[in-house]
Parts: sequence; C-alpha cells; structure tokens
Amino acid sequence: MSADTEAAASPAVRVSGALRRARDLVAAHPWFAGVLGVGVLLRVLAMLGFRPALWFPDSYTYIVTVFRPRPDLVRPAGYSFFLKLLEPFHSFAVVTAVQHLMGLAVGVMVYAAARGARRWVRTLAAVPVLLDAYQVELEHLLVSDTLFMFLVAAAVVLAIGRSLSWRTALAVGLLLAAATLTRTVGQPLIVVVAAWFLLRRRFTATGVLAVAALVPLLAYMTWFSATHNRFGLVGANGVFLYARTMAFADCAEMNPPPDLRVLCDPRPPDQRPPSQEYIWSKDSPLVELPGITFTDANDDLAGRFAALAIRSQPLDFAATTLAELGRTFVWDRPVYPDAQIYAHYEFPEATPPPPGRHAAQLGVQRAGEYERGPIATSVVEPWAGWMRAYQDVARLPGMVLLGALVVPLVMRRGRAWPLPWTAGLALLAVPAAVAEFDYRYVLPAVPLICLAAALSTRADQGRP
Repeated sequence: MSADTEAAASPAVRVSGALRRARDLVAAHPWFAGVLGVGVLLRVLAMLGFRPALWFPDSYTYIVTVFRPRPDLVRPAGYSFFLKLLEPFHSFAVVTAVQHLMGLAVGVMVYAAARGARRWVRTLAAVPVLLDAYQVELEHLLVSDTLFMFLVAAAVVLAIGRSLSWRTALAVGLLLAAATLTRTVGQPLIVVVAAWFLLRRRFTATGVLAVAALVPLLAYMTWFSATHNRFGLVGANGVFLYARTMAFADCAEMNPPPDLRVLCDPRPPDQRPPSQEYIWSKDSPLVELPGITFTDANDDLAGRFAALAIRSQPLDFAATTLAELGRTFVWDRPVYPDAQIYAHYEFPEATPPPPGRHAAQLGVQRAGEYERGPIATSVVEPWAGWMRAYQDVARLPGMVLLGALVVPLVMRRGRAWPLPWTAGLALLAVPAAVAEFDYRYVLPAVPLICLAAALSTRADQGRP
C-alpha cells in the first residue's frame, strides 16, 4: 500500500478502531451504558422541548457581567466567564448543550471513580445525576450550579485517585479555585481537600494545592477591591447571614445597640417570611435603609447584627440550621422558599413571563445581544409534555439521599469515601448555616454523596 493510500485510509481506520472500543466498553458495562443512553435521551428531549434555555432571576445578572466585566457584589463572576467563552456561538442553546454534557460527564466520573465496587453499585451511584428530572432541568437553567457541580466533582475525583503527583494537586487546586469563583460555597472545600492530602501525608501536594487555589482567588479579590474598595470575593456576606439569622433573631434577647436596632423585626419568628425576603423584599428593614442593600456600610451593619444574633442565641442558630438542613431529607418535595422561586425548578407548560424586577431589564437587553435573537423560552410539544410527565415521577427523594449519606458510616470499607462524603455534606450544610435551604443547592452535592456510598462498599485495603 502506498503512503498516499495509507494516509487516506488512516481516518477510516481510526474511526473503526474508536467504534470497536466503544462497542467493547458497552459490552463490558451494559447497565451503565443503558443508563447513560437514557440520560442522553432525556437531555435531547429537554433541548427539543424548551428552546433555547430556561431562565432564573440570577441569569440576567450573569449576562450583564458578560458585557460589563466587573465583579458583582452578590455573585462571583465565574459563571459569567463561562458564558463569555461561549459568546462567539451567540446561542443559549449551545450553553445548555454544554451544561447537559457536563451533567453526563459527572455521571461518567462517578461511575469511573467508584472502580472496585460492584458494577451495579457503580451504576446505581450514577443514576441520580444522569436520570433525576430536576437535575436535567437544572442543567437547562442559565445558572451557575451545573458548572459548579462539574468543577467540584472533577476536583474530588482527581483528589481520590491513586496517582497524586504535584501536577494532579495543581489541577485540583485550580478546579477548586474555579468552583469557588463560580459559587462561594466552594471555599470550605479547599480546606476539606487540603486536610485530605495532609492525612495522606502528601505535604508537597498540599502546598501545591494551596498555592493553585489561593493565587486565583487572591487575584480576583484584588480586582474586587479595585472595583468596590473592599477586599473579598463578594460584598454580600453580611447581608445573607443577616437574612439567615432572621429565622430566630429576637431583639428582646439580643438587646442590640441603637445602630443595629433598625434591623429588628418585631414579628415572632414563626410569623416571618423565608430568609431571602429580608434581602429582596421592599419592606425588609435592611432594604429600607438608605442606599442599595449591598453597600459596604449596609453589609457591615447586617454582618454585625448577624454576629450578635448568633452570639446571643447560639442554640437557636443551631436549631434553625438543622431545620434548614432537614428540608433536604424529606420524602416529598414541598414548595419552598416560595411558589415563584420553586416554579423555576419545574419544566413550564407555557412560555414564562419576562422578569418583573427592574434590575433584570438590562440583563434582558444584554441577553438579546448575546443570542442575537429572541431569548424567551419556546415550549415545544410533545417533547415538553414528555419531560413534564417524566418530572412528575423521576426524582431522588430526600430520604433516599439521607440513606446514601448513612451508607458509608455503616459500611466503613475502603479508604477513599471520606473525601467525597465530607465534601458532599459540606455542600449541604454550609448554605443551610449561612443562607437558607434551596433545592438547587442540593443537587451539586448528590454525585459526591452517591460516590462516597459506592466507594464505601469496596474492600480495597491499599491507598485510595
């Protein structure tokens, strides 16, 4: 065969080889291949039924940051950077397609990382992220959670691998930095993974991880400081913690000084609205203060009020935190925090109305520039109806997630499960402690908890 013939034949040979390897993988892992195939089908149906994407109130802020690159006071800019990378396609359908691929990739990571467990256990661990209808819907929303889930899962899977070189530690640190710049709840995971490395006596890896994670964060914080004249990733930590403490804060017991007393709510805690209302509602004591809610002065005032509430009523703080966390583990799915927010987590029957908040109007305008066309969600039947019907029956009940969380504590086999278990628990507990429970905050923790459960069933005795 001539050189020209070999060159012409090589692409066909490569394709044939790839198809043969894919066939061999399916034959070796038939149950997982079937579940993965259904996961792909569900995501195709979502893209056919809801075009080009589904919108959430936060979406418009992210879009504005794409066109006006500056740190936002409430949300870090990581998701906006992601949207900026995809801007040349001028298609939110491309964004949701990439997010769906991320969801599928996390399912594959869970299955692959659980090596050593029985294949049916590994497949079962991947089922929630691949087949949960609310997971598919979250991937179709223009919010940061799918990107965050992908980055965290990739970091944890790398961290529990058997090969922990400095290059691996570097990659883990950069992934955790990216995750934290996507959602600030990623910050404690840096500490969790660093502790994991130290327990494994990987001191060099710990140092590399710390540098790789902290340098990007410090660079972003410097940018934030140059923009807003205060150092941090966001400028709303005090505001969110204030809102969280309003679930129990009793000014009669706290006896706050006059400057903090303006933030008191005279209503008994059981008659107060959900925590988020104290951030966004016009009649919130904080929102009624002069200036925007997230000024440095208001955020500092809110933070001092929250700190006093926690010091004065530590048991109430602990009890309400456990109550918020407990919402994760109920069997059904009650509407929370309110019907308007909850509706964004359901596949709609008709095109949702445009956003009502004035601040979102600029986001709508910018989104039209990004798409270079209409951005309203088109609900296309019958595909949309099939996904709505599927969502009525296919979800992970909270009590099943609780069972997965308990499995490693009962089995206690293998040595790799503590990291994904601790990381998953942190992702559930931290929002409950510093903000409030939200269904979309739960889903990024699910793959880690399921991975931990699968890993705890294997009997490996070597290093993870």
